Amino acid sequence: MSTPSARFSRITGTGSFLPPQRVTNAELAEQLARDGIETSDDWIVERTGIRARHFAAPEMASSDLAVQAARHALEAAGRKPEEIDLIIVATSTPDMVFPSTACIVQRKLGAFGGAAFDVQAVCSGFVYGLAVADSMIRTGLASKALVIGSEVFSRILDFKDRTTCVLFGDGAGAVVLEASDQPGVLASELHADGRHVEILCTPGTVSGGKVLGDPLLKMDGQAVFKLAVGVLESAARAVLAKAGRSDADIDWLIPHQANIRIMQGTARKLKMPADKLVVTVDEHGNTSAASIPLALDVAVRKGQVKRGDTVMLEGVGGGFTWGAVLLDF
Repeated sequence: MSTPSARFSRITGTGSFLPPQRVTNAELAEQLARDGIETSDDWIVERTGIRARHFAAPEMASSDLAVQAARHALEAAGRKPEEIDLIIVATSTPDMVFPSTACIVQRKLGAFGGAAFDVQAVCSGFVYGLAVADSMIRTGLASKALVIGSEVFSRILDFKDRTTCVLFGDGAGAVVLEASDQPGVLASELHADGRHVEILCTPGTVSGGKVLGDPLLKMDGQAVFKLAVGVLESAARAVLAKAGRSDADIDWLIPHQANIRIMQGTARKLKMPADKLVVTVDEHGNTSAASIPLALDVAVRKGQVKRGDTVMLEGVGGGFTWGAVLLDF
């Protein structure tokens, strides 16, 4: 009796989308100055590495960005929407309370029938979604998945708080993940610590047709920074150990694009040279769950990440959540 072959998952296509409106630090500083809020390009760049971000037009929803990124990923994979049997959208800015943004994306793509749901782990959302999709493919619950990170964070920013409103942007990134007899996703590691809910949150909700609490983003930047570097290193080392790999085996590090200091600190701890760190935060800002797949797609299309490269993806987000995925591209 023959032994069934092992089942793995591999990324077969990547895609991304940025809203057309690009907002530079100087333009944002000018906008804030009209409300008496003082900031500057130098102040933002020095603290974050961010030079610009993209903001979605009022009529553009998370699902619209997600669909564009998904179409690019499908094209790269040579797949049609009707071949997809799983859609996972990582987002903190969904189109509606319900149904899920994933179901709306499914309708807009015409990819009916398979499972579709959202993942809410804020900036770690794409890593969470990729790990879930990998597990579902390995166990036979799906064969061809779209994993998407999509955000319109500009909708939940407090433009009277210069410490947060300068950090975030809108965008989407996607991958097609398919069943394979060759390992692609090598190992995943996911964690959360709810004791730190307050350091990064949007503490509003809807009740009786009214917003209860504050619907704008709140962040304790110093607390996030202190936690982020440590947990990113521990998650990276955990997936390396699971995969039987070492620091030296990583060809590219693609962390959540939140702050250049956090990203560089993580790279140093993993002994990664600066030219192996994929950086898009300077042009995109922090796009939350979209940042990792956006950066991956940029690196693939620039010819940095190539077939056969070993890539470390890792993120931290509100919750406090964090995680990492190691993959052979």
